[in-house]
Amino acid sequence: MLLETKKLTKRFGGIVANAQIDFHIDCGEIVAMIGPNGSGKTTFYNLITGITPSTEGSIFFEGREITGWKPSQITRLGICRTFQNIRLFSEMSVWDNLMVARHCRGTTGILDSLFLTSRKRSEDKKNRERAEYCLEYVGLSDRLGHKAGNLPYGMQRKLEIARALASEPKLLLLDEPAAGMNPTEQEELMGMLIKLSRDGYAILLIEHAMRLVMGVADRVVVLDSGKKIAEGTPEDVQCDAAVIEAYLGKGGAKAWNHCLR
Repeated sequence: MLLETKKLTKRFGGIVANAQIDFHIDCGEIVAMIGPNGSGKTTFYNLITGITPSTEGSIFFEGREITGWKPSQITRLGICRTFQNIRLFSEMSVWDNLMVARHCRGTTGILDSLFLTSRKRSEDKKNRERAEYCLEYVGLSDRLGHKAGNLPYGMQRKLEIARALASEPKLLLLDEPAAGMNPTEQEELMGMLIKLSRDGYAILLIEHAMRLVMGVADRVVVLDSGKKIAEGTPEDVQCDAAVIEAYLGKGGAKAWNHCLR
């Protein structure tokens, strides 16, 4: 088991954003987390990555408890995320965005840089190789000198994934990576997610594009009002009456079937 949460809870005053959520994900698995807006999905990401401290419960990664760890420590451990709203360094080049992501893997200091030590040269070489690998992985090898903010929207989404990969994660948390993508770009994203899974990366995916979710997820977890109300295969979840009601309201079965086409 790669990541596990036990009774993970977050309260903001009298509002319970996440209520005793038990969750797990294994290496190479794609788990989609769905639910209506405000159901607690992004809060769950924030708890796992240390952006927001939990109120109760525990988080374990590779058997080690990481509850209360700092975001930088969690990233270095092998958990990286993207955000619902694109957070690239828009005035920097594609290449430099990836170099920023390599900072968590750095071991050299200012003296190594001043005297260009062999350790510094070796680290720079590894950084270049990893960045080239990540750009090729997402299909942006020909854009490395371009300003990130000038890329088309779909490519910016891909760059976010490439930047996350540059940190050498074991677990990727993707927050609505298909948002704003056209159908062709969504198809490309589906292929990329499946390839990532086959290459051993675990992926936790928040996504409203149900066709993508049902096409790539091994397992689906459904949240509503901060609580986990269902979990299972895509086929099981899409037929769950509680899920249909939570996601689309009463009488929403017809609309649910339509959005899966």
